[in-house]
Amino acid sequence: MSKYLSIIWKRRRYVVKNRTCCFTGHRNIAMCDVPYVIQRTTEYVHMLIDRGVIYFGVGGALGFDSLAAEMLFKIRDTEYPRMKVILVYPFDGYTNRWNDKQKEKHRIRLPLYDKVVCVSERCNKDAYLERNRYLVDHSGYCVCYCNRSWGGTAYTVRYAKQRNLEVYNIGSLDLKTL
Repeated sequence: MSKYLSIIWKRRRYVVKNRTCCFTGHRNIAMCDVPYVIQRTTEYVHMLIDRGVIYFGVGGALGFDSLAAEMLFKIRDTEYPRMKVILVYPFDGYTNRWNDKQKEKHRIRLPLYDKVVCVSERCNKDAYLERNRYLVDHSGYCVCYCNRSWGGTAYTVRYAKQRNLEVYNIGSLDLKTL
Protein backbone atom coordinates (compact mmCIF):
# COMPACT_ATOMS: atom_id res chain seq x y z
CA MET A 1 0.00 0.00 0.00
CA SER A 2 1.39 3.38 -0.89
CA LYS A 3 2.09 5.94 1.81
CA TYR A 4 -0.69 8.14 0.42
CA LEU A 5 -3.28 5.32 0.55
CA SER A 6 -2.12 4.42 4.06
CA ILE A 7 -2.76 7.99 5.24
CA ILE A 8 -6.22 8.01 3.63
CA TRP A 9 -7.06 4.65 5.25
CA LYS A 10 -5.95 5.84 8.72
CA ARG A 11 -7.90 9.08 8.32
CA ARG A 12 -11.04 7.18 7.24
CA ARG A 13 -10.73 4.82 10.22
CA TYR A 14 -10.34 7.85 12.54
CA VAL A 15 -13.44 9.51 11.07
CA VAL A 16 -15.54 6.35 11.48
CA LYS A 17 -14.35 5.85 15.09
CA ASN A 18 -15.35 9.41 15.93
CA ARG A 19 -18.82 8.69 14.57
CA THR A 20 -19.19 5.48 16.60
CA CYS A 21 -20.29 4.79 20.18
CA CYS A 22 -20.22 1.47 22.02
CA PHE A 23 -22.21 0.39 25.06
CA THR A 24 -21.19 -1.78 27.99
CA GLY A 25 -22.92 -2.51 31.26
CA HIS A 26 -23.99 -4.98 33.89
CA ARG A 27 -26.44 -7.79 33.25
CA ASN A 28 -28.46 -6.95 36.35
CA ILE A 29 -30.22 -3.62 36.68
CA ALA A 30 -32.60 -3.07 39.60
CA MET A 31 -36.15 -2.61 38.28
CA CYS A 32 -36.45 0.67 40.17
CA ASP A 33 -33.35 1.97 38.29
CA VAL A 34 -34.51 1.04 34.77
CA PRO A 35 -36.44 4.29 34.05
CA TYR A 36 -33.42 6.38 35.12
CA VAL A 37 -31.02 4.24 33.06
CA ILE A 38 -33.23 4.57 29.97
CA GLN A 39 -33.59 8.34 30.46
CA ARG A 40 -29.83 8.97 30.92
CA THR A 41 -28.88 6.63 28.05
CA THR A 42 -31.34 8.42 25.77
CA GLU A 43 -29.88 11.80 26.77
CA TYR A 44 -26.34 10.63 26.01
CA VAL A 45 -27.40 9.18 22.64
CA HIS A 46 -29.05 12.47 21.65
CA MET A 47 -25.93 14.39 22.72
CA LEU A 48 -23.74 12.07 20.65
CA ILE A 49 -26.02 12.33 17.62
CA ASP A 50 -25.66 16.11 17.89
CA ARG A 51 -21.87 15.54 17.72
CA GLY A 52 -22.25 13.53 14.50
CA VAL A 53 -22.27 9.99 15.89
CA ILE A 54 -24.38 7.68 13.73
CA TYR A 55 -23.03 4.18 14.55
CA PHE A 56 -23.98 2.55 17.85
CA GLY A 57 -22.51 -0.83 18.82
CA VAL A 58 -23.94 -3.14 21.47
CA GLY A 59 -22.64 -6.47 22.73
CA GLY A 60 -25.89 -8.40 22.75
CA ALA A 61 -25.74 -9.42 26.40
CA LEU A 62 -28.66 -9.46 28.80
CA GLY A 63 -29.25 -6.38 30.94
CA PHE A 64 -27.79 -3.06 29.85
CA ASP A 65 -26.86 -4.21 26.32
CA SER A 66 -30.41 -5.37 25.60
CA LEU A 67 -31.91 -2.27 27.19
CA ALA A 68 -29.62 -0.02 25.12
CA ALA A 69 -30.48 -1.90 21.91
CA GLU A 70 -34.23 -1.50 22.50
CA MET A 71 -33.77 2.22 23.19
CA LEU A 72 -31.57 2.66 20.09
CA PHE A 73 -34.13 0.92 17.86
CA LYS A 74 -36.82 3.26 19.16
CA ILE A 75 -34.72 6.38 18.52
CA ARG A 76 -33.70 5.15 15.06
CA ASP A 77 -37.25 4.24 14.08
CA THR A 78 -38.89 7.45 15.36
CA GLU A 79 -36.28 10.23 15.15
CA TYR A 80 -32.99 9.42 13.38
CA PRO A 81 -33.41 6.91 10.55
CA ARG A 82 -29.78 7.49 9.44
CA MET A 83 -28.33 6.02 12.63
CA LYS A 84 -27.12 2.41 12.55
CA VAL A 85 -27.42 -0.09 15.38
CA ILE A 86 -24.72 -2.77 15.27
CA LEU A 87 -24.69 -6.05 17.19
CA VAL A 88 -21.22 -7.35 18.05
CA TYR A 89 -21.51 -10.78 19.64
CA PRO A 90 -18.84 -13.13 21.01
CA PHE A 91 -19.58 -16.46 19.26
CA ASP A 92 -22.41 -18.42 17.72
CA GLY A 93 -24.52 -20.03 20.43
CA TYR A 94 -23.69 -17.50 23.14
CA THR A 95 -27.40 -17.38 24.03
CA ASN A 96 -27.66 -21.15 24.68
CA ARG A 97 -27.86 -20.73 28.47
CA TRP A 98 -30.58 -18.08 28.31
CA ASN A 99 -34.14 -18.98 29.23
CA ASP A 100 -36.83 -19.32 26.54
CA LYS A 101 -38.23 -15.81 27.07
CA GLN A 102 -34.76 -14.23 26.77
CA LYS A 103 -34.01 -16.24 23.63
CA GLU A 104 -37.32 -15.22 22.06
CA LYS A 105 -36.66 -11.51 22.71
CA HIS A 106 -33.20 -11.91 21.14
CA ARG A 107 -34.69 -13.70 18.13
CA ILE A 108 -37.14 -10.83 17.61
CA ARG A 109 -34.39 -8.18 17.99
CA LEU A 110 -31.89 -9.87 15.66
CA PRO A 111 -33.37 -8.72 12.31
CA LEU A 112 -33.66 -5.15 13.63
CA TYR A 113 -29.89 -4.63 13.72
CA ASP A 114 -28.36 -2.82 10.77
CA LYS A 115 -25.21 -4.93 10.98
CA VAL A 116 -24.21 -8.06 12.91
CA VAL A 117 -20.58 -8.99 13.69
CA CYS A 118 -19.34 -12.22 15.28
CA VAL A 119 -15.83 -11.78 16.70
CA SER A 120 -14.76 -15.33 17.52
CA GLU A 121 -15.17 -18.95 16.56
CA ARG A 122 -14.08 -19.97 20.06
CA CYS A 123 -16.88 -20.73 22.49
CA ASN A 124 -15.17 -19.57 25.71
CA LYS A 125 -14.73 -16.72 28.16
CA ASP A 126 -11.98 -15.10 26.07
CA ALA A 127 -14.50 -14.50 23.28
CA TYR A 128 -16.44 -12.13 25.56
CA LEU A 129 -13.28 -10.10 26.21
CA GLU A 130 -12.54 -10.12 22.48
CA ARG A 131 -16.05 -8.80 21.81
CA ASN A 132 -15.60 -6.01 24.37
CA ARG A 133 -12.23 -5.00 22.93
CA TYR A 134 -13.67 -5.03 19.40
CA LEU A 135 -16.46 -2.67 20.46
CA VAL A 136 -13.99 -0.27 22.10
CA ASP A 137 -11.39 -0.48 19.31
CA HIS A 138 -13.99 0.59 16.74
CA SER A 139 -15.44 3.47 18.80
CA GLY A 140 -14.65 7.01 19.83
CA TYR A 141 -17.25 7.07 22.63
CA CYS A 142 -18.53 4.65 25.25
CA VAL A 143 -21.76 4.82 27.23
CA CYS A 144 -21.67 2.49 30.20
CA TYR A 145 -23.66 1.37 33.20
CA CYS A 146 -20.91 0.58 35.71
CA ASN A 147 -21.46 0.26 39.47
CA ARG A 148 -18.41 -1.73 40.57
CA SER A 149 -14.68 -1.77 39.89
CA TRP A 150 -14.43 -5.48 39.02
CA GLY A 151 -15.86 -7.74 36.33
CA GLY A 152 -16.32 -7.49 32.58
CA THR A 153 -17.93 -4.06 32.53
CA ALA A 154 -15.20 -2.48 34.66
CA TYR A 155 -12.55 -4.17 32.49
CA THR A 156 -14.17 -2.77 29.34
CA VAL A 157 -14.45 0.73 30.82
CA ARG A 158 -10.78 0.65 31.87
CA TYR A 159 -9.85 -0.49 28.37
CA ALA A 160 -11.96 2.30 26.84
CA LYS A 161 -10.22 4.88 29.03
CA GLN A 162 -6.80 3.48 28.05
CA ARG A 163 -7.81 3.81 24.38
CA ASN A 164 -8.80 7.48 25.02
CA LEU A 165 -12.53 7.09 24.39
CA GLU A 166 -14.89 9.63 25.90
CA VAL A 167 -16.71 7.53 28.52
CA TYR A 168 -20.11 8.42 29.98
CA ASN A 169 -21.25 6.40 32.98
CA ILE A 170 -24.87 6.08 34.00
CA GLY A 171 -23.96 3.93 37.00
CA SER A 172 -22.83 5.05 40.44
CA LEU A 173 -19.12 4.24 40.16
CA ASP A 174 -16.75 7.22 39.94
CA LEU A 175 -14.73 6.31 36.85
CA LYS A 176 -11.71 8.19 38.18
CA THR A 177 -11.21 5.24 40.55
CA LEU A 178 -10.82 2.76 37.70
